[in-house]
Amino acid sequence: MSRKNILSFIVIRLIVITSLVISAVIIQYSTSIFLLLNPFYYVILLFCFLSLVYFLLYLWGKYCTAQVYLQIFFDLILITALVYISGGLKGSFYFLYVFEIIAASIVLSKRAAYLTAALSAIFFGLLVDGMYFGIIPSFNIEQEMKMSLGLVINNIFIAWSVFFLVAFLMNSLTGSLRKTRDELHSAQKELEIKNRLAAAGEISAQLAHEIRNPLAAISGSVQVLKNDLKLDREQKKLMDIIVKESQSISLSIEQFLNLASPAEQSFSSINISSLVNETLILLQRGGEMDGKIQVRGNYKSSTVPYYGNSNQLKQLFLNLIKNSIKAMPNGGTLTIDFNKGKRGEIQIRIEDTGRGMSSEEKEKVFEPFYSGFKEGKGIGMAVVHRIVEDYKGKIKVISEPNKGTDVEITFPRPAKPNQA
Repeated sequence: MSRKNILSFIVIRLIVITSLVISAVIIQYSTSIFLLLNPFYYVILLFCFLSLVYFLLYLWGKYCTAQVYLQIFFDLILITALVYISGGLKGSFYFLYVFEIIAASIVLSKRAAYLTAALSAIFFGLLVDGMYFGIIPSFNIEQEMKMSLGLVINNIFIAWSVFFLVAFLMNSLTGSLRKTRDELHSAQKELEIKNRLAAAGEISAQLAHEIRNPLAAISGSVQVLKNDLKLDREQKKLMDIIVKESQSISLSIEQFLNLASPAEQSFSSINISSLVNETLILLQRGGEMDGKIQVRGNYKSSTVPYYGNSNQLKQLFLNLIKNSIKAMPNGGTLTIDFNKGKRGEIQIRIEDTGRGMSSEEKEKVFEPFYSGFKEGKGIGMAVVHRIVEDYKGKIKVISEPNKGTDVEITFPRPAKPNQA
């Protein structure tokens, strides 16, 4: 629930109150038999005073949900007072209950709408029954109920039906609106990511081509010198560092190039579980996985045939597993599982027990040049997103702070070689 909705609720209440005051003034000058207007004005003034209190609570900005429930509860009491002043069933103010039900559905939730409808039914029912049986005296002698019990029960039943019908219809409408809003938000976010990927890709491609060839020359020259020259241990170590860092930069360049429009990939029949094993071995040999990280899951026992590009999918797993390792600096459990969907989809789940992500981090996780790690470049997850898109798959990130991260990828049913 947003604070904007609370402010809208307060403003709409004031608009309704103003409309009632204008109506009362018109009635006062056009007839003298409808109702006693002084008590009516007192109730309206109380409405206005409470609206001021609600506005101050809104500015305070705490316990927003409790504030709205409190507003609705007191509004129902005041509406019941207006219904009583106007003559119960003989009056016409019980339509105001409907506004509270609508507000509860829009500002709070489906459950709140039904709860408001139930409270409206209880308040209205108790008032009308009390007035009919003489437990609650009529506000004005002219308003005494002269209806049969059957007619009273029928009218109460109709009012209750309207309350719950409005709650049901509003919940259906607000549910559809919320779903549409979420879909629009997701589409907007997706479009933003694509635009950033396109911009990043153009810059990346230009820079990468300028760096790639000189870097390859440097790395190759160092390896030749390392083999030809007689070097001591320290010098060999320095040469190894140069080669290793060159390879690291080369990998970053490859990832940058993947942000641009990638070249045509050569596809072949592969086993995805084998690619995961190869990626884990590569990380272990590189020293990025130590004994503190325990790897579990069915990836070793599973055979997952697919038709795709092995280098591209290795890059996907490398980025995801590296992120999981970074999220567990003090060790933890990495789970890698494969499952098959009902329609033959390949479902891949990579879960860690690391530091997790906040809602803000999850929203930005696929944005290029955004990283949740200090040493990160913000390219890896953008590349992952691009690869999943290339395969027309879906990716979902489930994460909470201090509760780990679960990345779920779904690839469509593997295409046959002649269909790829």
